[in-house]
Amino acid sequence: MTWQIGMVANFVIAFAYLFIAGAIIVPLARSNQLRSNPLGGATAAIFFTCAVHHGTHAVHMLLPAFVADDRGLSMRAAWGWPLAIWDIIGALVAVYYWTLRRNYSSLMEGAALFEDLRKREQQALELNDSVLQGLVVSKMALDLDDHEKARAALDTSISSASRIITNLLGSEHFQIQLLRSAPAVVDLDNRATNATAKENPS
Repeated sequence: MTWQIGMVANFVIAFAYLFIAGAIIVPLARSNQLRSNPLGGATAAIFFTCAVHHGTHAVHMLLPAFVADDRGLSMRAAWGWPLAIWDIIGALVAVYYWTLRRNYSSLMEGAALFEDLRKREQQALELNDSVLQGLVVSKMALDLDDHEKARAALDTSISSASRIITNLLGSEHFQIQLLRSAPAVVDLDNRATNATAKENPS
C-alpha cells in the first residue's frame, strides 16, 4: 500500500514541479530575460530537475505492472511509510503552491517573481549616476570659486542618494550614515604648501 501512495504522490509532485518550471521559464523567454536573469533560469532548472527526479521514482514503481522490472519491484519493497509520508507532504505543498498562484495571479504575471531584483539593480545604477553627476558639478563649481553652486550640487546629490537608498531598503526612516573602516587621510600640510606657492609665486 505504501508504494502506491508514494507513486501517486511522486507523480503529483513531478507534474506540479514541471508546471512550476514552465511557469517561470516561459515568461522569462517571452521577456527576453533568459540570459539577463540567471536567477530565474536557475530556479526553473531546480524545479525541472526535481520534477524529473520524482517522476523517475513514480515511473520505476509503475513499470512492473507492464513489464518485468526488478528495479521497480525493489523500489516498491523499499518504499516504507517514512518515504510515503514525506511524499504526501511534498505533494500537498506542491498543490498548495498552485492554489497560491491562482489567488495571486495578478502578481505572478510575466516575470514578476524576479522583477524586484532588476528594479533594485536599476535603482543602484541611478544612485551611482546621481551621486557622480553631483560630485562632478560640485568640483567644477569649486574650481570656478562658486561655493554656493558647489554646496547646492552636494545637497542635491545627498538628497537624491538618501531617497534612492531609502527605496532600496524599503524604510521610511532611513538616515544616511557614512561609515569607514579607517579615517580618511587628508594631506593638509601639502595643500597649504601648494596654496602658499600659488599666492606667492617666485
